[in-house]
Formats: sequence, structure tokens, C-alpha cells
Amino acid sequence: MASRREKLEAMLVDDPLDQTLRYMLAMELEKEAKHNRSLELLQQLMSDESPYVPAFLMAGQQLARLQRSDEAADVYRSGIQQAQEQGDDHAAGEMSQFLAELN
Repeated sequence: MASRREKLEAMLVDDPLDQTLRYMLAMELEKEAKHNRSLELLQQLMSDESPYVPAFLMAGQQLARLQRSDEAADVYRSGIQQAQEQGDDHAAGEMSQFLAELN
């Protein structure tokens, strides 16, 4: 039986630009402690033409857990700006709180 990660990878073959699938794959990779690959996927989502706001939050949290606080802070700042531009005040608020907790 295929793992959840394998199923997501198979679905992405048909739709490689699907942000939700890419995000879900990044989360699965994090669970498997494949942090570099997970962060790479999150970075791609953050760099999309229409950045995927949840990717900023999860990348920041993952970086913080990996004790990469400066990088996490940068990601949160970028995420707050992007969330505000997209009208997502809730996400901006969450990331502001996480940013404050880094200091």
C-alpha cells in the first residue's frame, strides 16, 4: 500500500502546480524529518506568482523548530506582508504572534 507521501507525489504528476498538493507534500516530508526537501517545497510555494500564505507560516514554524530563528523571522515578515496584500488578516496576525515569540 502506498504511503500518504507516495499518493501525493503521484497526484502531483498529473497536476504539478497544485498548491494544496504541494503544501500537503511539504507537511508529509516534515513528518518524515526530511526538512530540507520540505522547506524547499515551501519556498517554492512562497515564490509562486500568487504566493501561498500558509507556506510562510509553516516554513517559519519549521525553521524555528530547527533553531534557525533568523531565517524564521525573515519568513514570518515576508508572510505577514503577503498575507496583508492578500487580505488575510488572520494569517498576518498568527505570523505576527509567532514572530514576537521568537524574540
